[in-house]
Amino acid sequence: MFFSLDGIDGTGKSTQVRLLAETLRAWGFTVATCADPGGTELGAKLREILLHGRQSEMSLLTECLLFMASRAELVNRVIAPAMNRGEIVISDRYLLANVVYQGHAGGLPAEEVWAIGRFTTSGVLPDLTIVLDLPVDVAQARRSGLTDRIESRGIEYFEKVRSGFRFEAARDPVRFRIVDTSPGIEQVQARIAEIVLGHLRQRGLLAG
Repeated sequence: MFFSLDGIDGTGKSTQVRLLAETLRAWGFTVATCADPGGTELGAKLREILLHGRQSEMSLLTECLLFMASRAELVNRVIAPAMNRGEIVISDRYLLANVVYQGHAGGLPAEEVWAIGRFTTSGVLPDLTIVLDLPVDVAQARRSGLTDRIESRGIEYFEKVRSGFRFEAARDPVRFRIVDTSPGIEQVQARIAEIVLGHLRQRGLLAG
């Protein structure tokens, strides 16, 4: 079983990935977590180039393909092996992020980004993606630390990013669920756990 959490920066993805993993382990599952881009030696280098590299200017297509390359390695070395061992995988971001950031917000054709993504991941897609949602101004106020290369883009760009996430989630409410992260961390954690619990029960992986 494969889950991903996504959304604009500042919605608490990393925290909720950690909390969901802890919850699933408490339910008796073996869980592997990863961050996209990253998670492998090559992925870490590509992540540095994409988010913090001195080469701040690159085309959206180049940016998109570097993300895809990192993800291809992540699937091959981390995600697919963990799934083959019967583990639950939780990824902090996945293909949807490219569809939204370089597609909906950047101007690349979203369906072509989906197609390239399916190819580079060998069709390994999350069983369920939870989109964490917040108004852009609230999310940006929650962010801490220095902004990376992508986070430094203007508010208009991130309004398009948020709209892209909501558009893609609305197109397929079975594979995508939106969770409002304006409540506290505990309330958001409980909502995500409820959604995942229902998903596992539907597939016979959890009794009750």
